[in-house]
Amino acid sequence: MMLAHQKERPNITAAAPAPSSPSRRRRKATAAHPISPAAAPSLNGDGYGGMEETARQLIARLAATPDSAVRGLPFLHRALTLPLLSAASAALRLSLLLSRLRPRRALPVPVVSVGNLTWGGNGKTPMVEFLARSFHRLGVSPLILTRGYAGGDEQKMLRRRLSDTSAKIGVGANRTAVASSMLQEYGFTHHFQTTCAEKKLSSACKLESGSRIGVAILDDGMQHWSLLRDVEIVMVNGLAPWGNTHFIPRGPMREPLSTLGRADIVIIHNADMASEAQLKSIRSTIADNSATCSVFYSRLAPSHLFEVKQPLQRLPLNVLNDKIVLCVSAIGCPNAFIHTVREIGPLKVDRLDFSDHHFFNAHDLEIIQEMVRNLMDQHSKDIIVLVTEKDYDRDPAALRTLDAKVWVLSSSLQIMPHKEQGEDEFMGKVDEIITITGCAKSHAVDRATSCWWCG
Repeated sequence: MMLAHQKERPNITAAAPAPSSPSRRRRKATAAHPISPAAAPSLNGDGYGGMEETARQLIARLAATPDSAVRGLPFLHRALTLPLLSAASAALRLSLLLSRLRPRRALPVPVVSVGNLTWGGNGKTPMVEFLARSFHRLGVSPLILTRGYAGGDEQKMLRRRLSDTSAKIGVGANRTAVASSMLQEYGFTHHFQTTCAEKKLSSACKLESGSRIGVAILDDGMQHWSLLRDVEIVMVNGLAPWGNTHFIPRGPMREPLSTLGRADIVIIHNADMASEAQLKSIRSTIADNSATCSVFYSRLAPSHLFEVKQPLQRLPLNVLNDKIVLCVSAIGCPNAFIHTVREIGPLKVDRLDFSDHHFFNAHDLEIIQEMVRNLMDQHSKDIIVLVTEKDYDRDPAALRTLDAKVWVLSSSLQIMPHKEQGEDEFMGKVDEIITITGCAKSHAVDRATSCWWCG
């Protein structure tokens, strides 16, 4: 969803309206730029993306509004919308607390949870991929457990990007049941010892050792309490770490800051775009709430481009150098996308942002097409529509219908070297925590094993 920092757009040029009198459609296209936090969208359904998208952006804007700025909101939002959102936040927090009373299960393999305290833009999915590739290189076959949120754009991206690895992906809200099914299908090999269950499975399933699951990665695991975990990794967006500190939907928080005390490792994502003062403030908050956890920095590093109609053909990043680019995205932190594109060095960058996980409908595609025509009229050059991989995997067929060059920016998460803390140190810390927790956990697993495989 759109975040408060989105109002800061230095050196990003917006498309100007055509010189002639605009048509009704052209008026929509010109107004289709990201909504400023200073101006609330109307709820008449006339905005891009339709009524639902406009409402989602309104909620996102209100969720990014700090308490000190509430007086500046329109009266209707102060008198009605904010109280409703606050009530919903209280109900959600109560539901979260009640969910933690349920019993928790242990898997017979190490479980690494990747989660966040706030919605969207924290680098959670790229971190899941990073871990899966790292375990694969170590000869450990990973199982990714994901709920498949909002049309499954994240799981689709993971399947495509990890197709050359031993990673397996289990999708479903009941991740305990999904894990049980996939461990039974593929077998498992314990990271520390060979359990009775493994011997039983290896005999029953007759699987080769290389195909057995050696670790489970719990995607979006911070709020998923049904499974015990060995390692708790928390992702924090370095550009907008805590928002206004209110719970969803009044704010972006999914957990209170005190939950950082559960973290074994905290990753400050987009650290390359944050100032030293921002990073220092975030580290101070982490230290106040979790004195014992390790802190690392990460970034999304662009590697290449590909066309939506030719996804297997890689294009070097420098093909953007003399291009006019329209960045279209429906992701949690569009400012990070824009920053990355600007760093590549295109001639000019324009943007069109939708809320996180938004599916592009026919009206959205018309607006994109209209913005492309406007930019072509202004510059007499071909326009490149640039999207993220998440946007591509959500609905590649829709993007192929555009009468324009549509390219996809491919990026991967990197652990940034900082005070002798790099990728090797990060994976070393993960392995160290698994080793410490695994010995105690193995006894519980042995006692519970029969529950997994018996009728």
